[in-house]
Amino acid sequence: MSMGTVKIHNSLNKTKEDFYPLKGKTVKMYTCGVTVYDDCHIGHARSLYTFDVIVRYLKYKGFKVNFVRNITDVDDKIINRAKDLGVETKELADKYIKSYYKDLLSLGIGKADFEPRATENIREMVKYIEKLIKKDYAYVTDSGVYFDISKFKGYGKLSNQSTDQMLEGVRIQIDEKKKNPLDFALWKKSKEGEPSWKSPWGQGRPGWHIECSVMSQKYLKTDTLDIHGGGRDLIFPHHENELTQAEASTGKPFAKYWIHHGLLTINGQKMAKSLGNFVTINEVLSKYPADILKLFYLQAHYSSSIDFSWEKMEEVKRAYESIDILREKLKKEYGKVNIAKAIKAGTGFVSEFKEQFIQSMDDDFNTAQALAVLFEMVNKCNAVFDSNVESKQFILRYALDFMQEIAGIFGLTFLKDELSNKEKKVIEDKIKLRNKYRAQKKFKEADTVREELESEGIILEDTKEGTTFRRKI
Repeated sequence: MSMGTVKIHNSLNKTKEDFYPLKGKTVKMYTCGVTVYDDCHIGHARSLYTFDVIVRYLKYKGFKVNFVRNITDVDDKIINRAKDLGVETKELADKYIKSYYKDLLSLGIGKADFEPRATENIREMVKYIEKLIKKDYAYVTDSGVYFDISKFKGYGKLSNQSTDQMLEGVRIQIDEKKKNPLDFALWKKSKEGEPSWKSPWGQGRPGWHIECSVMSQKYLKTDTLDIHGGGRDLIFPHHENELTQAEASTGKPFAKYWIHHGLLTINGQKMAKSLGNFVTINEVLSKYPADILKLFYLQAHYSSSIDFSWEKMEEVKRAYESIDILREKLKKEYGKVNIAKAIKAGTGFVSEFKEQFIQSMDDDFNTAQALAVLFEMVNKCNAVFDSNVESKQFILRYALDFMQEIAGIFGLTFLKDELSNKEKKVIEDKIKLRNKYRAQKKFKEADTVREELESEGIILEDTKEGTTFRRKI
């Protein structure tokens, strides 16, 4: 698929630009992953899913994507949480890395090509810092090694902030030996009981920002990334500092395109355990299939903030059911129709939706518009299904095929267990019994059969062609 050029809103230039990788059709893409000190929440899920969709769409458009997403497994938050719980930092990190991978599996989000852990790359980070000191961009103090922002022209170009704004937006470490309050740590000398590694500046650990610069360039084998992504809350100081130290080291642009997604709130409030509104991925998936959470995210453009509530999840569930009911109906009626004949007869009907869908996704991955196209197609397909349109079986078979194509791009799995022939026979026998009761006007007994099936996760649909069934969502 190559129709149209993908446009990306580049956070660096604050403009929407045509997307052209540095080398042909190969995309080298890096996103900041999780810091493993607690269970992942639905804000993390939005970030993981946003970039999963972007990777899927770029592949759909014919790009080869080399995707790296890191894991921060040494950090102040991890150290402090481990101390609170009275466990080793590695034990805590390992526990939540397992939890993170379980969440990825539950969400149906694939792993990146590389998912490096910070602690696996300390040697390279030390060498990187040595280079920055040698080039006079960094200096050593009693507490560690700091980057001297006065030496880097253009500090603040990503966040587009003044020095005063930056000072307000970052927690400043008090260190009288620092030349400037905004100078940031490249290496922190270890305190008693903290994890540490050998370095020319004594036992210590890397600063957060250096981890991503090193791992992105190492695993993507490049000085300049095609795409660097993350949440809007990471623009400053994290991404600003990543860019600064990387460009100081190489003398080259660190990333050609920067993509930042909006944040997630809960009923209009910032999510926080102290507010009692901290919603984990596991909590949502215990109530809804992953597809419904994904549709919730798709409703908003990735760059917009999005507000979560259980009421909104119910609305999304109803919308999801409309897609799934149609998909099951078309699959049952026309699933075996010859696809070559379907494409020939259905191109006129499907091509309009396909073109609109691709235009929406080409326009800075506008999933909200693309999703609207899908729902419009669902409505039109239902109308065709109930009509006497000539060759409707071919038209709807091709529409089903394109729906599956969209599902692949959005990573929608239409989660449901396939029923065995034995299970189907039991359900069909119960439907016959219910129909018998209805014919005898024994409506109470008929309702009891329906309720029994519903308690087992089976929903009955009465149509003019007879009663059909589907799994409860």
